[in-house]
Amino acid sequence: MKRIIALSARHWYAWAMVAPVILVIGLIIGYPLTRGVYLSLTDADEANVERHIGVNDIPATYDFIGLDNYRRILSDSVFWDRLGWTAVWTAGCVGVTFVLGLTLANMLNRRVKGRTFYRVAMIVPWGIPAFVSVFAWKMLFNEKNGLLNKVLEGGGIDAVPWLGDPTWAKLSVVAVNVWLGVPFMIVAMLGALQAIPGELYEAAEMDGAGPWQRFRNITLPGVRAVSSTVVLLSTIWTFNMFPVIYLLTKGGPGDSTEILVTYAFRLSFVNSPRDFATSAAWGVLILLLLSLFTVVYRRALRRQGEAW
Repeated sequence: MKRIIALSARHWYAWAMVAPVILVIGLIIGYPLTRGVYLSLTDADEANVERHIGVNDIPATYDFIGLDNYRRILSDSVFWDRLGWTAVWTAGCVGVTFVLGLTLANMLNRRVKGRTFYRVAMIVPWGIPAFVSVFAWKMLFNEKNGLLNKVLEGGGIDAVPWLGDPTWAKLSVVAVNVWLGVPFMIVAMLGALQAIPGELYEAAEMDGAGPWQRFRNITLPGVRAVSSTVVLLSTIWTFNMFPVIYLLTKGGPGDSTEILVTYAFRLSFVNSPRDFATSAAWGVLILLLLSLFTVVYRRALRRQGEAW
């Protein structure tokens, strides 16, 4: 205890500097998280939460029910169906985004004419607000008047129900999310590629190594530290990518493109009566799944000798 007091007295200025940040994070993240966990252990819904109607205050009447919400969710096929599609959606988006980002970054890392223009052009999607991009793609995917189907019809191909068929809708949301995520991956991978000493490539070329051998033995190990981090970040972002799914398809057609986070939103803000407790339980389960993935991912990196 004395040691803690001594350290606090010695570094009081550091504690004073970080105190506002800790306070803000506690208010913005800590309180909603604690409140959400508590609500997930109750039967709170639109009918029994505290409400203010004019000058009248109606007190909350919901009860504490423990883990009943979690038992009901985990025993329902709805959760497992959403989890399966969410995992496929996340793996597909992150995998394609990483491959495209690394490929394009590798191309832009070479000395080609107009390289600056290409770099700026490929980063433009990152600078456009996500909801604007999604609405633009929604117009392109329009079955009757969309540009994509107009081009297909001009080539004698029947119009494609991009957002009206479950399979095409899934491919469409993946394509839009990849389009939004590739610029970030390009920037990250380009920075990692530029940190690799050029002498390694020159020495490998003098030893007779081909392009694939140089890529496999120099490029991939050189970008591993950066790629491991951006893949983790991309996985977390994609797992919770609410705007693309909700604005493009609202989870449809039917519920074919609905992921965990959009279903949690539906429970709390769309369905009637709004089920706050079950929605909060879904949110807690999403947090636990991402935390578990992060722990497993870090352990896998440590086994490979990566310090993260």
